[in-house]
Amino acid sequence: MDTTSTRADDGVRTAPRALATEAVHAGRDDLARQGLHAPPIDLSTTYPSYDSRGEAARIDAFATTGAEPDGPPVYGRLGNPTVARFETALARLEGTEAAVAFASGMAALSAVLLVRGSMGLRHVVAVRPLYGCSDHLLTAGLLGTEVTWTDPAGVADALRPDTGLVMVESPANPTLAEVDLRAVAHACGSVPLLVDNTFATPVLQRPAEHGARLVLHSATKYLGGHGDVLAGVVACDEELAGRLRQVRFATGGVLHPLAGYLLLRGLSTLPVRVRAASATAAELAHRLTADPRVARVHYPRIGGAMVAFEVYDDPHGVIGAVRLITPAVSLGSVDTLIQHPASISHRIVDAEDRRGAGVSDRLLRMSVGLEDVEDLWSDLDGALGRRPERGAGNCAHNHNAAALAN
Repeated sequence: MDTTSTRADDGVRTAPRALATEAVHAGRDDLARQGLHAPPIDLSTTYPSYDSRGEAARIDAFATTGAEPDGPPVYGRLGNPTVARFETALARLEGTEAAVAFASGMAALSAVLLVRGSMGLRHVVAVRPLYGCSDHLLTAGLLGTEVTWTDPAGVADALRPDTGLVMVESPANPTLAEVDLRAVAHACGSVPLLVDNTFATPVLQRPAEHGARLVLHSATKYLGGHGDVLAGVVACDEELAGRLRQVRFATGGVLHPLAGYLLLRGLSTLPVRVRAASATAAELAHRLTADPRVARVHYPRIGGAMVAFEVYDDPHGVIGAVRLITPAVSLGSVDTLIQHPASISHRIVDAEDRRGAGVSDRLLRMSVGLEDVEDLWSDLDGALGRRPERGAGNCAHNHNAAALAN
């Protein structure tokens, strides 16, 4: 049975609980004692205090360590009780000491880069592919970073004295390529490894168990799960969390309390949603692999609800022909989405770099939702267009036969 670790500052329970149980109860353990069932939404931006000396001391303590202030809240940019519930829950699901939420996934990544850069560690080693905007942020050096791109086997050789971070995404966006996280973490030595775990979620993998020090999520995706919240979060140890809170306070990339509430609610159904969508995705990957109109299918060994596939004909024609599936960027919602990475999510990446990372111009990325598999296949079948004449042969090649066989 999968279990998650108990946070040292929990104070509510001591026994480990299964992932599905944590998803429902983490961040809510105190509600019954307060006579509540649903978590409250605290929309306050500021909080009254008649003890200005005590408040000054708490602010001084935060400035020193970035630890969450003891006692009542002070100001919305320092922290919010509703958001803190989501952070507690996500840390438990990822098995880390803490988690720090931000206004978006890119705000979360930016905070990590600022923390490391403030220590004079501006060099980043990264493995492609990454989410297109993550790639752009590193390549353009917008936050003063310098990046060395390498493959997983080259991580150790790419490290320098000023390397502050190694970044990978597994399964990767959009090719679903996977990285041996434990091997990469070993290659990093003392340099923190950041793993973007957006596609897998803690339901399928917990990178901290394999040596990652930071786990990044675009919480907009599976953690929220309904396409109605924009957020990011970093799960990590308390030392790094303190620095991230200080950057969040200074830069203002805070998460709105309503978003924190929606994310906490989304976590309660995360295991059910991911497992149901993954079963449908695996079936669609099987069918696409056998389809003569499809040149190649990408589906990870770890499973999941993401499928990528390359078509022989015009991929834009498929985008324009779907009727049930939603042609839209993003992923992880209850409905199925499809998009053309070379035109949208990875358009900002240099075309040569994009293709070198396996993001071909004929690649389509599909985020499978909770619809019936037959309805989804009917829509895909129609959108893919006319099948070749009988006897033309099937040249389809799947990216990961082992995954499709399971």
